Amino acid sequence: MNDSYGDRGGSRHRGPGPGFGRGWSGNDIWEAMDQLKEGFEQRFGGMRMGRGDVRSAVLALLAEGPMHGYQIIHEIEERSGGMWKPSPGSIYPTLQMLADEGLIVAEEKDGKKTYSLTDAGREEAEGSDDRSAPWEMPGMKDAQRMAALPKAGAKLAQAAAQVGKAGTKEQVDEAVAVLDEARRKLYAILAED
Repeated sequence: MNDSYGDRGGSRHRGPGPGFGRGWSGNDIWEAMDQLKEGFEQRFGGMRMGRGDVRSAVLALLAEGPMHGYQIIHEIEERSGGMWKPSPGSIYPTLQMLADEGLIVAEEKDGKKTYSLTDAGREEAEGSDDRSAPWEMPGMKDAQRMAALPKAGAKLAQAAAQVGKAGTKEQVDEAVAVLDEARRKLYAILAED
């Protein structure tokens, strides 16, 4: 059994050990934070969607109005609560495929290609109105809910690490008290049942 935080790049820290919280450098804290964040993302992070989902997402967004590729990526990430962020390597080939099918057209403006639906594309998008957009699927909402707590914990830990790195002794002591109180309140939530 390995109780390490992860061994990226030959890290010398294994588990909290006797010096946890004392004597760690700022870089050690940030490395531990990165490892914690990666663990949450691997367990609860972005969902893998199929090519058909990318296609229907692009059509649904372009039905609302013209967008460029990175706007589409951002909108999908935003609407899925950060659970799905398609890569440019999946968005741009899908846009090209839709253009080849005559469903969208690209117009270059200010050095960016903006995509919009053709009449055929609008018909295709309207025909899929009876189906939910990929970010509205039931599993997506459950995944967002499950990921919210670990993400909030990682953000809290980042803030604590920043106080530990840049704060005075008094600020660190105050932050420890806040974290202890937060921990007690979290356990109290479980005790309410």
